[in-house]
Amino acid sequence: MPSFDIVSKIDAQTLDNAINNAKKEILNRFDFNDSKSTVDLDKKTNEVTIVTENEMRLKAIQDSIISRMIKQQLDPKALDFGKEQYASGNMIRKEITIKEGIDKEAAKKIVKKIKDSGLKVQVSIMDDQVRVQAKKIDDLQAVISLCRNEDFGQPLQYINMRS
Repeated sequence: MPSFDIVSKIDAQTLDNAINNAKKEILNRFDFNDSKSTVDLDKKTNEVTIVTENEMRLKAIQDSIISRMIKQQLDPKALDFGKEQYASGNMIRKEITIKEGIDKEAAKKIVKKIKDSGLKVQVSIMDDQVRVQAKKIDDLQAVISLCRNEDFGQPLQYINMRS
């Protein structure tokens, strides 16, 4: 029976390249001269930590990270911007979490959308991914196009197409 999996993953090396390019861009900008701004990617926890002096620089760093992700063909929807926290002195600290895997709420939305479409497919939630099975490959391709047209709040990839 033909099937495929819907997942949400970010390539760690490509993300690392995007963050490093954003760091280089920030170091070379005139408005960041004499700045104590830092951008760090923790690969174990999938978190980006930004520490800078003011809101304007924080916004510029975030925009730089997003633009570098787009240039590396990464979807910025995978970033979960937390709240700003005031670190020591006049510094602002912000944690950005990278979303990996489909959470339960998004998986339920995906399953509901597919079932409401009336396509003859079987959908099941497996941990942090959604498996779709059908008798015809055309139905699976219809599910992929249906999911691509909808926004579920995180980037989706379609892998393991088996016939």
